[in-house]
Amino acid sequence: MKFDMGDATLSTLSKGTEGSHQDLGALVKQLVAAVEPLEGKFNGAGRRAFDAFKARTDEVAAELNGSLGMILQGQGGMDTAFQTGDLEAGDNASQAQGQANFDGARFSSRA
Repeated sequence: MKFDMGDATLSTLSKGTEGSHQDLGALVKQLVAAVEPLEGKFNGAGRRAFDAFKARTDEVAAELNGSLGMILQGQGGMDTAFQTGDLEAGDNASQAQGQANFDGARFSSRA
């Protein structure tokens, strides 16, 4: 398997994560809405668990969104580091090439 780290790879990954970040909280709330018809059908421990889950919906959505937000920050930091490193590597290569003595490396016969 070949891994090619292009200059847009992390930016593309961040855009995908951003879309997931926006959708995740909504999906948790959709789950609660989908199980709404079951409310009142449970008794005892089942009902307590259901009620506890429903009560924590906003908290769970916020925690998931917060976690994905931290992932986005990490991806942004990695992207910045990669872009900076890529530019520095190019600058260093250009500088080294400018300082190289190509004439001294010629293997012509000297008579």
